[in-house]
Amino acid sequence: MTDEAVRLSASKPLTRDEVARVVARDIPSGSYVNLGIGLPTKVANHLEPDSGVVLHTENGMLGMGPEAHGDEVDHDLINAGKIPVTELPGAAYFHHADSFAMMRGGHLDICVLGAYQVSAGGDLANWHTGRPDDIPAVGGAMDLALGAKETFVMMDLFTRSGEPKLVPSCTYPLTGLACVSRVYTDRAVFLLGDGPVRVRETFGTTVADLQAGLPDVELVDATGRA
Repeated sequence: MTDEAVRLSASKPLTRDEVARVVARDIPSGSYVNLGIGLPTKVANHLEPDSGVVLHTENGMLGMGPEAHGDEVDHDLINAGKIPVTELPGAAYFHHADSFAMMRGGHLDICVLGAYQVSAGGDLANWHTGRPDDIPAVGGAMDLALGAKETFVMMDLFTRSGEPKLVPSCTYPLTGLACVSRVYTDRAVFLLGDGPVRVRETFGTTVADLQAGLPDVELVDATGRA
C-alpha cells in the first residue's frame, strides 16, 4: 500500500493493514525492532525492502522478512506468533536465551505490541483481562515493553462493545509502567508522555469526536504539528 492510499483512507477509520502501514512508515531506518504477536506482525509486510529496519523475533532470529506465502512457506521458519515468515539476506539465528538477553539488555530500538488497555500515562496492559475464563499469556511482553528504547502499541481504539481501550488508568493486570510512547489505532495516532495525550493524526474522525468518545482522557490537538 502506498502512502497515498493511506492518505485517501483517512476519510474513514483505517483497516488493520493500513494501521500497520502507518507504523512501518514511522520506524526510522536502521532501527532494530521486535514485532509482538497478533496485529503487530502485519508491520513486517509494509516495510520497504530498502528500509534498513532489522526485525528481531523473540524465538531467535534477526533479519526477518515479510510473511511467507505459497512456495515460500517453510514451517521451520516462523515468527513468535507461529506465522511462517521469510528471511532477508544476512539473517541470523540464535538461542532463545540470547534473544531474551537482547530484549532485556536494551539492544532493541522499538517494540510494537498489541494491548487490551493503555493508560494516558503510558502504562500497558496486554497479557490478561482478569476474567476467570481467559488464559494468561504474557510471553516476553514484559521484557520487551521495558527493555526496548521505545514501545509502540497497535490496537483498535474501542472494544467490540464500544468501551475505550485508551483509558485514564488501566483496570487490567499491568505488563509495564509508563513504557508506551505511541498508540496507533484505527481512529488516530496518539503520543504519550508528560501531560495530556496528544493526537497526532486522525482517521475518519475529529479530535472533538475523539474527546467525546474518550471523556476521561484529556486530549490535545497536535494534528498538523511536528
